[in-house]
Amino acid sequence: MGTDIGQDWMTIRRDNTTGALVTAYEEGLTGFTVASREGKRVTLQGGDTFTEFVSCSYLGLETHPALIEAARQAMVVGGLHLSSSRSAMRPIYLPQLESLLGSIYQGCGVSVFTSTSSVHLGVLPLLGSGSLKGYPIQRRVHWLLDKTAHASMQVLRGVLQQFGEVSRVQSTDPESMRAALKRCIERQETPILLIDGIGSMSGLVPIAELSCQLEQAGGYLYVDDAHGISITGRHGAGYAFDSVAHVLPSNMVLAGSMSKAFGGAGGFVVLANQRDIESIQTLANPLIFGHSIMLPMLAANVAAAKIHLSEEIAVLQQRLWKNVRLFDVVTGNRMLNAGIQSPVRGALFETEETGIKAARILRANGVLLFPVFYPIIAKGKAMLRFAISADHGESDIRQLGNALNEIIQAGLWPSGD
Repeated sequence: MGTDIGQDWMTIRRDNTTGALVTAYEEGLTGFTVASREGKRVTLQGGDTFTEFVSCSYLGLETHPALIEAARQAMVVGGLHLSSSRSAMRPIYLPQLESLLGSIYQGCGVSVFTSTSSVHLGVLPLLGSGSLKGYPIQRRVHWLLDKTAHASMQVLRGVLQQFGEVSRVQSTDPESMRAALKRCIERQETPILLIDGIGSMSGLVPIAELSCQLEQAGGYLYVDDAHGISITGRHGAGYAFDSVAHVLPSNMVLAGSMSKAFGGAGGFVVLANQRDIESIQTLANPLIFGHSIMLPMLAANVAAAKIHLSEEIAVLQQRLWKNVRLFDVVTGNRMLNAGIQSPVRGALFETEETGIKAARILRANGVLLFPVFYPIIAKGKAMLRFAISADHGESDIRQLGNALNEIIQAGLWPSGD
């Protein structure tokens, strides 16, 4: 008789996924094809123009003249792509970018990847195998995977299990964390907690507190701060780095994104000790076998990093948080994440049907948003996700507020009275 194997995660996901997302695609409520844009106004393939609250470029840097000119110049001198792994050949912009990021994350080691997902794929096996000397592993690791951690970490469960057991935890639940860490101590394991700094669909995580908890248990904290980079902190170092007073604890690894508020493309890792960068660059699979970021985007990243090291970044941050505060006022503080330092807000609906109806009303009022369903949220429910930007004008935010009032009047969303 064969071994009884439980259902794989993809089968479970497939069997629990409804037709809501297909409906949203068919009705043009998501999957938008953008023909052109000006600020937060986008013209779709069919010719209609809308105000979008979809893009995760929270500071609007992707249309900054300095980034566009840097990309243009890079194409002139180097073409589109230097198609080679960085171990064989690398564009001049790569060491420039890593040096600038080193100035943002002073006292740390930094290495650039093509994406934040590639950071996870490259760094986590090195961390779990004890290949990073600044993060020694004396005992078998036990991965504690936060339930709200990004899918790019969740999907690596099979890879992580080569180095130790994987358990899912709720990092914002003190009892859940205490129990998980107590179990690791009793079993003489090294706990490694994987979390998001700012969730794409949820709130903030107590970074400094968790780092201390993991330190007491002899473990490490790995933070994906993709949504937190640039929007806060000195030089736009991000939510997680700012949470530890701009001094990375010796037991913490930070993964960041340059594809969201940073304005460019790619990902990077920040390590507490510079000496581990050599191990990253000689052992991490995506760097050994993968290509570098394409030249125009790499040059744009350099331009973006220079803006981060200037006074302009603080001005953009202030503009973003002014818009976030206005958004909360206009929506009566009824959104998910209301009142917290996150540029993401969400309207939760009890059924997929009501969520789709609400998205229809918003589109009819000239507003585009991101409707999400299972597996991003609980099965059977829907959430409309709104990403707020420094580029939004007051009229954009009030336009959305008026459309949401129409949804309330239609009885699709509670008024909060």
